[in-house]
Amino acid sequence: MLQLVVGLLLLVCGAELLVRASLRLAASLKVRPLIIGLTVVAFGSSAPQLAVSLQAATSGAPDIAVGSVFGSNIFNVLVTLGFCALIIPLRVSRQLVLLDIPLMIVASLLVFVLAYNEVLGHLEGALLLVMLLIYLGLVLHQSRHHGRTYPAVIKGARHGPAPWLSSLTLMLGGLAMLILAGHLLLDAAVEVAVDLGLSERIIGLTIVAVCTSLPELATSLIAAIRGERDIAVGNVIGSNLFNLLGVLGLTAVIAPQPLSVSPNALDFDLPVMLGVAVLTLPMFYSGYRITRAEGLLLLCLYLAYGLHVVSFTTGMPLAARLEHLMLFYVLPVLAAVMLYTTLRAWRRQH
Repeated sequence: MLQLVVGLLLLVCGAELLVRASLRLAASLKVRPLIIGLTVVAFGSSAPQLAVSLQAATSGAPDIAVGSVFGSNIFNVLVTLGFCALIIPLRVSRQLVLLDIPLMIVASLLVFVLAYNEVLGHLEGALLLVMLLIYLGLVLHQSRHHGRTYPAVIKGARHGPAPWLSSLTLMLGGLAMLILAGHLLLDAAVEVAVDLGLSERIIGLTIVAVCTSLPELATSLIAAIRGERDIAVGNVIGSNLFNLLGVLGLTAVIAPQPLSVSPNALDFDLPVMLGVAVLTLPMFYSGYRITRAEGLLLLCLYLAYGLHVVSFTTGMPLAARLEHLMLFYVLPVLAAVMLYTTLRAWRRQH
């Protein structure tokens, strides 16, 4: 337990250091707020996920490497966006609706298709990395066509002769802390799984996924409170894209053996992750904002998801009841409401 706590503290501190240094470096380049959220902040706050997945894959725990990515993406949308919107309604950029969210849906579907044979090999990982490069190229193209600059994020920051050098040093220090934290967290997670009799898939979906998603939650929450809502939302979407294309891609390429994907993940976790990605499109399109009511809805959906994972793992009959309730009542009503709001938003904009 002490190892888990130390790993979590190092994870959060390392991510905080990395994100702060990345923001200072990006601010000196005068990049748009949304671009910062989608790239620098998102990739920096996703570094813990990369460290944990790489450590898990090289240590022979592929279920943690893969499951933590799926669980982290679900957590980012349902909990991070939900909690932030519950505190303060979030504004959604038009670029997110037109480009980044559709790409997140495509990336989720691509991972689903590639993992259908229950393995992710070196070739699949290379394909995901190529997709990440294409996405970065599109983001760079968008930034060049929007000349609005981003004022310095870190107020009162010192401007020395080479400010990028100090920022780069801090980023390397944060990365070192994250790598050490990933090692400690992985060992602690496997130990907890053995003690409780839980599978590595469940540990990856819950403990590791939540721990590696805390930097995204903290970053988006602070950004939202400070009024940088583009960063708050862009951080989540960018992190999810980086998790799918960068983390899974690099892990599959570096892993000595192809990453195995469990049948339970294919039957439940991947469809949930894809469904959550699809849900964001009509929700963001209707009004280009996330209201407090929608934030509460996202949190309730994650509560139902978490209860299902726990009850299914422990063999409780609640799992079957939750599936019946979600499939025949909640999801049809939610789909109808989203369809109505999307059509109303389309008519209002046209």
